[in-house]
Amino acid sequence: MTKRLEISRDIAASPELAYAAISDVTRMGEWSEECHACEWHEGFDGPVIDATFDGHNRNGEHEWTTQGKVIEADAGRVFAFECSMMEFHFSTWGYRFEPTESGCRVTEWSDDLRPESVLEFSQEISGIDDRTQRNRMTMSLTLERLASSFED
Repeated sequence: MTKRLEISRDIAASPELAYAAISDVTRMGEWSEECHACEWHEGFDGPVIDATFDGHNRNGEHEWTTQGKVIEADAGRVFAFECSMMEFHFSTWGYRFEPTESGCRVTEWSDDLRPESVLEFSQEISGIDDRTQRNRMTMSLTLERLASSFED
């Protein structure tokens, strides 16, 4: 069963500038509490459909790496990617960018695709018991950090 979570935040930047910051996955560690570093796989250096990258995550002493695959890359409008581990697609993440009078509204969303049968394994790897609550907190923090980067 897919569980969707969405968090929105108004940001004082154009949709194009906010998109450029988020879609440069090598900067994800600046925004995310959990994903502290990303790098594009060989042959890719930016957000294009089917580009792949590794995301390095941590929660306390728990560390794990996931693989991302870009599925939407429409500058200033939407950036989305599939997340996999051991070739198992467990979630999809994305960002929508909508113009506002003072900049843009960024909506970060995630679809949790994990079946019940892998929840215990997921908790062991990440040390996170309530993934929905954790994602809500980290998504809010990601958007807060992104917003503050444009306020200086």
